[in-house]
Amino acid sequence: MVPLTELWLPILVSAVFVFITSNILHMVIAAWHRGDYAKASTENALVDAIASLPSNQYVVPLCDWRSMTPEERTAQMAKPTAFMIVRNPPSGFGKTLGLWFLHCLIVSFFVGYLTGRVVGPGAEYLAVHRIAGTSAVMAWALGAATESIWFGRPWRITFRHIVDGVIYGLVTGGTFGWLWP
Repeated sequence: MVPLTELWLPILVSAVFVFITSNILHMVIAAWHRGDYAKASTENALVDAIASLPSNQYVVPLCDWRSMTPEERTAQMAKPTAFMIVRNPPSGFGKTLGLWFLHCLIVSFFVGYLTGRVVGPGAEYLAVHRIAGTSAVMAWALGAATESIWFGRPWRITFRHIVDGVIYGLVTGGTFGWLWP
């Protein structure tokens, strides 16, 4: 068992490396995620419609299933559905990047905690990478599928997010293996 106090360096460095990797995937190799969003043909009308909404998560139409008759429910389910996150006013890019880095640190912290409980000090690179990388892939990649399952995100977009998560997991596992005490 390796205490967390001895894992501060791989936790910090892996968070930095994942942060850099994510920036490369999203900004340098921009074509990889370029098709994640489609332009609405009624974009101006949509922007005008949501301009007065406070920042929140919305579903349209929002149904009160308990008060509706089966016929009303069937009619509502036949209508198009939208899941929206409105940021009004939009938060600054610096704040978003700061929160993303904090998230990277939190994932690396838990990867370090788990790996430190499973792998002893002085373990070989591959033994560390196997545990740290697997737990990091689970943290970064597996949650993406829920967006397609529950909210209808196209699977091609989810696939790209899963690939990103696998890359982040490999970077994290490699970093922990390299810097393991």
